[in-house]
Amino acid sequence: MNLSPEESPVTPGDEESLFRAFVHGRSQALARSAYLLTGDHGAAEDLLQSALASTWLHWSRIRDKTLVEGYVRRSMINTLTSWRRRRSYGEVPVAAPHDGSIGDASAAADDRLVIVAALRRLPPRQRAAVVLRYYDDLTESETAQALGCSVGTVKSQVARALRTMRSLLSETSERSPL
Repeated sequence: MNLSPEESPVTPGDEESLFRAFVHGRSQALARSAYLLTGDHGAAEDLLQSALASTWLHWSRIRDKTLVEGYVRRSMINTLTSWRRRRSYGEVPVAAPHDGSIGDASAAADDRLVIVAALRRLPPRQRAAVVLRYYDDLTESETAQALGCSVGTVKSQVARALRTMRSLLSETSERSPL
């Protein structure tokens, strides 16, 4: 039985509570995804906030609240694509130039930095496919749905991305002074 908004048993206060519960429960995972998509903590926060604001604006039209996380992820990817179309990401200002050393961090932290750097060098579509598929642990079909493409496209994007990352990582290990 479909109820019109006037007949709906959910009050506006309940809708707000549902949204707040979603944000509270899923923000950390979504923030990780946003960081992996952007490679920058500040940009990741902006990206997530934009996606959540968009989700809130359309919250009352989302019938199946179990699909909200996919909606937010798709919104993040669309927003990032839109940002990149508007401005160039060719150069990123930094406080000090990188001297090539990773520092005294543990090996696992070093590996993460190298992998994130390789991830940043991927084209946006490939990066999104890898982040959704492996970091967010979505299936190929869930990734395809989030990206708005076919499962075959996800497979080819991920394959190309992994090939590129392997190449970048092997270059990094060859330059390593170990």
